[in-house]
Amino acid sequence: MTFIPLTRRQALLAAGLLATGGAFAQAYPSKTIRIVVPYAAGGSTDQLARAIQQPLSEFLGQPVIVDNKAGAGGTIGVDSVAKAAPDGYTLVFGNSGPNAIVSLMRKVPYDELKDLRPISTVAITPMILAVPSDSPARTLPEFIAYARKEGSALNFGSVGNGSLSHLTGAYFNELAGTRMQHVPYNGGAPMTTAFVGGQIQAAFVTGLDGAALLASGRVRYLAVGTAQRSDAVPELPPIAEAVPGFESVAWFGVLAPRNTPDEVAARLNAAVRAAVERPEVRRLFAERKVEARGSTPEQLEQLIRKEMAQWGPVVRKANIQM
Repeated sequence: MTFIPLTRRQALLAAGLLATGGAFAQAYPSKTIRIVVPYAAGGSTDQLARAIQQPLSEFLGQPVIVDNKAGAGGTIGVDSVAKAAPDGYTLVFGNSGPNAIVSLMRKVPYDELKDLRPISTVAITPMILAVPSDSPARTLPEFIAYARKEGSALNFGSVGNGSLSHLTGAYFNELAGTRMQHVPYNGGAPMTTAFVGGQIQAAFVTGLDGAALLASGRVRYLAVGTAQRSDAVPELPPIAEAVPGFESVAWFGVLAPRNTPDEVAARLNAAVRAAVERPEVRRLFAERKVEARGSTPEQLEQLIRKEMAQWGPVVRKANIQM
């Protein structure tokens, strides 16, 4: 999907909307805005949310606080926003998991499309195929050949059962004709320990989660899950070059309760997109191998629908449950 950055004209319009707006938008916001992060403090999603916290506050003219509400794969935090007053003061910093994927594996107490209103994406990061530095595979074609030869004797790790890293590995098995065995861990830290300890032979990680692995010098990146080369890691080839049709990316974005007024949603969209364009935000994201990327609400909704359509068959074929 192509995301359209703010043009100069759009930036001026956004600034005008933020400064003036209609009658409703002028009254909004008049108090603190809360962004719920549906994970614990310090994680990758939390880091990105806090990166735009101050710019959002400056653009909107009111304090913006980050409220960590973790549990149940992110669904507790998302559900709290889905059921919140649709007034623009309670938002969620969502991502692929609780906003597109988890409901494919188990029942959740909200409908991603009916109960939440997309505002804008904030960042896109490719899923990256990583192997130990002592792996015999030094390129993507070598890894595929190696994995096919080893069959089920080869393990790939994930940050948890039903996570995007799990689904990406299952999808790779399906399209590449490999039979790697899945080994789930309870989060990125335990998986990192297992990876460095030689207990797993591959993993699909985001640039955020893989930073500690790469810094250790014990891990090598081979390829990315974006359809084309990614600005986040331009030196890596896309997996699709050797596995046609393969694509796996993680997104992060802001959503509001579904019945949030149009004027408020428009103002929030302008503020988020302007915040993402801030040089310090883009620099911080780049350091974490993440592409800063705003969008229209329609583009974020299309992305959610696309993910649900993509991962549904993978979940069913691999019988993935949470």
